[in-house]
Parts: sequence; structure tokens; C-alpha cells
Amino acid sequence: MHFDEYRSYDATGLARLVADKGVTPAELLDVARTRAAAVNPRINAIVRDVPAPPADPVDGPFTGVPFLIKDLAQDYAGLPTSAGSRALASIPAAAHATIVARWIDAGLVIFGKTNTPEFGAKGITEPTLWGPARNPWDLSRTPGGSSGGSAAAVAAGIVPCAGANDGGGSIRIPAACCGLVGLKPSRGLTPMGPMTAESLHGSAVQGVVSRSVRDTAAMLDVISGGEPWGPYVPGLPDASFASAVGAEPGTLRIGVRVPTAITPSPHREAYAAVAATVQTLTDLGHHVEELPEAPFDDAALAREFLLSWFVYTAWELAEAKRVSGAGDEAFERDTLILAALGRATSSVDYLDAVQRRHEHTCRLTTYFESYDLLLTPTLATPPPKIGAFDLPAVLERASDLLIKTRTAHLLRFTKIVDDTVEQNLGWVPYTQLANITGRPAISLPLHWTADGLPLGVQFVAPLNGESLLIRLAAQLEEAMPWADRLAPVGG
Repeated sequence: MHFDEYRSYDATGLARLVADKGVTPAELLDVARTRAAAVNPRINAIVRDVPAPPADPVDGPFTGVPFLIKDLAQDYAGLPTSAGSRALASIPAAAHATIVARWIDAGLVIFGKTNTPEFGAKGITEPTLWGPARNPWDLSRTPGGSSGGSAAAVAAGIVPCAGANDGGGSIRIPAACCGLVGLKPSRGLTPMGPMTAESLHGSAVQGVVSRSVRDTAAMLDVISGGEPWGPYVPGLPDASFASAVGAEPGTLRIGVRVPTAITPSPHREAYAAVAATVQTLTDLGHHVEELPEAPFDDAALAREFLLSWFVYTAWELAEAKRVSGAGDEAFERDTLILAALGRATSSVDYLDAVQRRHEHTCRLTTYFESYDLLLTPTLATPPPKIGAFDLPAVLERASDLLIKTRTAHLLRFTKIVDDTVEQNLGWVPYTQLANITGRPAISLPLHWTADGLPLGVQFVAPLNGESLLIRLAAQLEEAMPWADRLAPVGG
């Protein structure tokens, strides 16, 4: 099989070819590895090979389809899970993560792990350990994060679908940056074990980035459901998620909001992305209404989200030190700063931020009494340039001094928290809502800028709204197709 033919199929299509004896798993793996060898030096998406995948994969719904997993919270037994950190780069995992075991049981052939920022703590993928992942649509730009390596690999045609996870937008942001489908499932629907029960108080969930809605739906069928050591027995729909593809979504009431308290003036391309989608939705018979204000306190949500993230980063750093024996020198400057801010947060303030999540959930639930879905851009700007969020040299030196003298906690008395909100969330202010409230959300590649860059749109649904999102996504995929768009991978 040649690459052009391989690229014309999604994962579901490749699995059917294997089942029909039109191609062998070994032939597919050879094409995927050849493509990776050709483009990975340019995009830096794959950071670790998985040696000797089985010649005869398990018989399942995706038998023989090449696949990549994220090097964060997706352990592969015997290989390190670096989480983008130098401290963890050589410590092998004792067992497969539950989600990895489910992918293997589905017949997927895992042959590599993908790039991610340290501890997945950024919406970009530029770790010191591995170097930056690059966007196949423009190599000078980020593929997003923290599942940036997976998204870059799929957009570059190495695999049709790859493992991802999402604690604040880390599936949807890379999907939007790279022209892919990215669904964040509801809290508890997909497993985080066996090493942890849930991550970020359930805000972080497992999933994939893919090129087609049917792949996203079929993958959700593969990975959904509880586990013996998990905290939940999640509710599953009566019918499979895959069966929702092609089913009529009905006439939907959809509220639209583009400006946010963090980003009151999003880029014109963000408005263009939503406008094109609204027109298509209206043509399809849906009722779409612009909202005069956000259906939640987005400024408060952003600050509470980041405060919780600071504390969680402090715990992750301490845990990595415990496991590895590493000192501060093994971690990135930004991670040390975030951890210092986390340690400087009182337990009462932290618990207050976690408890206030229910207020946002209640307000969003009230919104869903009048509307079926919430529509926003996924990004407030086109994908930023690599290095755009690097600290200026003078701040680097000042931060290094504070870290060295163990006084970085004093940063909490400066504007750094406000600056962190503006810098880290200013271009992605829309995604954290679904994580904080535990609701499902999907980013769809429905817009490309005048410069040829993807900029996705996001739909947020009520609890257990995955099937509704899939039905609408498939309808939009037919009305505004994107499968024929190929990333140039630098030309």
C-alpha cells in the first residue's frame, strides 16, 4: 500500500480493509513507520518508539490499525511515561494503563508515544526534554497542547487517530490547531487507572484526536466504561456511540458566545469560524441565538481553574521528585514557578476553588434548560508561533533567582497570576468550562484562516451528551467536509 492510499482511509476504513484481507497489519505498520520517518524530523510528534509491536494483533474492531499513544497518563508496560519531564524520562511503567490495554484489546498496533509539555501543564507542546512539536499546517506554529504530538502526527498522516487526554482543553485545543476532531468525554466515562482513580478531581479524561467523526465515536465505544479500581460506574447510552453517526440530531437550540471576560476581543478569524458554522446550522434547520453574556462567570472560572492547576502542579512535582529522586534542576522553570504558586496557596483557598466548581455547573445546567448546546470558537486566535509564550530574558533571570533562593512563592503577591491567566488562557479561554463542570465537549475543524491555518469551533453539551454531539458533528461533517484537506507538513 502506498501512502496516498493509506491517507485516504480513516481508522475505521483501514480496519475494514484488514478484515476483508485487502491489506495486512504488517503492511499498514510499514506505511505508518515510513511516513513517520519522512515527516517526524520536521514535526517532532513521536518521541519514543514502542519496540516490536505484535505481528498478530488482537482481533477487535480496529485490528491492525497503526496507533500512537500520548506520553502522559497512558502507560505502556516496560516503557517510561515521561510526562514531558526529564525527571521521569527513564523510569519504566510497571503495567499498561487501563486505556492502553483497551486499545490493545481493540486490535490497535501501538508503535510510538507522542510529545507533550511537562506534566501536560500548557496549551502548547514545547518541553525542554523533547523539544517543540510543530504544526504540520505551518511548522513555525504550535500544534497546541497538551496532546500536541498526537495531533501533529494525525494531521501529518502518520496515523488516522491517536491517543490524547484533556484536563483543561488538551484534546480540543490541539484538534483545533491541527484541523482534527477532538471530543472530551464526560467526567468518569473513560478510565484513568490503574495508577490513579481520577485526575484533577475528575477534570482530566482520556480520549483521542482523529480525522473523522466515526473514528471518534467508535473509539469512544472502545474506551468507555468503569474499571474495578475506579471511582464511578459511568452511565452508558443504550446504543453504541458509533450508531449515533448518521442519526438525525433533531432540531437543536444552540446558544452562541464569542467574547469572554479573559479575551473580550477575540481574533476576527474566531468570529469568522463561528459565523460560518452558524450559517450552516441555520441552513440545516437549527435555531441558533447569540447570547448577550456568558452563561457562567468566565473570569472567576479561569482564576479558580488556574489556582487548582497550580496546586496540582505542586503535587505532581513533589511526586515526581519522590519517584525519581530528582532535584529542582530536573524540572522546567515554568513548572517550578507554577509549583511555587501552588505551595503558596492555602488549603482553604484551594478547597474554596474546588468547591466553587459546583456554582459553574449549576449555572451551566440552568442554561441547558433553555438550550441544547453551547457554541464557541475553540481558539480565540489562530495557532500561535512556537516560542510565543517564552519568558523574556529579564524575567527568566529574575525567576531563576527566586527559585534558587526558594522565594518564588512571593510571586503570588505580584501580577503573575493575572498575567498567567492572560497569557496561558487568553488564546484558549473557552475549553476549561467543560472540564470544571464535567460536561462533554467537541472541537470540529470547520474553519481555515486566510493563511490556511485551522481554527476549530466547540460545542458543549449537557451531562451524557456525547451521542448528541456525535450526531450533530456527523451532520456538520457532511455539510462542511474537511477530509480532503491535507496538511502540507512544511511543503
